[in-house]
Order: sequence, then C-alpha cells, then structure tokens
Amino acid sequence: MPRNLILRYSNPNDWVLDQFMGSGTTLVEAKLLGRNAVGVDINPQSVSISETNLKFQCESKSKIFIKNGNATDLNFIKDSRIDFICTHPPYANIIKYSEGIEGDISLLDVETFLSEMSKVANECYRVLKHEKMCALMIGDIRKHGKVVPLGFRVMECFLQAGFSNKEII
Repeated sequence: MPRNLILRYSNPNDWVLDQFMGSGTTLVEAKLLGRNAVGVDINPQSVSISETNLKFQCESKSKIFIKNGNATDLNFIKDSRIDFICTHPPYANIIKYSEGIEGDISLLDVETFLSEMSKVANECYRVLKHEKMCALMIGDIRKHGKVVPLGFRVMECFLQAGFSNKEII
C-alpha cells in the first residue's frame, strides 16, 4: 500500500513523512523509489528496527532521516517542508506497541486517542506543503461487539485541522 501511494502522490526527490514509522515500510519504499523521507516513532525499538531495515544499497541517493519522537510534536520539521505524508497510526487501545512509553497513543482509550490524533492532524497540516497529499491508513475497531468507526472519526480530526478529503479507499 505505501508503495502505491508514494508512486501516486509524490515524485522523485520529494520529501515523504511517516510519523508512525513502525518497522519502516514507508521509508523503505521511499528509498527504493528515489524519494527522501523522514520517519518518526515514539518507540525506540521501532527506530532500531527501521534503521536495520534501511541498511541496504540501492541506485537512488535518497536522504532518509529517522527520529525517536512523538507524532504530536514535529518541531524539528519547518512549516510546509513535506511533499507527501504516508502514515499508519496505531489503533486506539487494540494492539499495544509499547510497555508504558509516555505519549504512545496505542495505549489510549478511543476518546483520548482521538484527542491526540487531532494534535497529529494539526502537525501534519503545518509541515505539509500547500496542495500536497496526506494518506492516512487506519481502519475501524470493535468494542463490546459493535463497530467503532475509528477511521471516520480520525478523518474528522484531519478535516478539522484544515485538510479536505480527496478519497476514501
């Protein structure tokens, strides 16, 4: 999925951001496709795994930066510097990605998760160049046998931050 999105919404030498980097899939694809990339993750273990996964040679001379940090605070990126955001945040309190790391939104209940995702959306809007694309991959969850439309609720956070919706896949 990240490969197809990067091909569709960015060009060679563009800057791609994934602020929920995980194992680095988006960054690997960016490197293979000749894009520069910034990857951020709150979990130092994810940062280490991504660094390992990016230790390969390819023809592109992409610049890849990895940082241990919080997606709600991208102060190390200046305004309007990113050409494409391709990210996959954790789902609210479904799969825990850490053991109590402060700021890890995978540990939060739905309402607190959405509050933090509003901060993430504001940072995305700030760092993304005007008229460029942000692709957010997230699904819904079940709670007490009922569907919680998490994807739509997160999309609302991004709409409130200033984004417009191009499509839902």
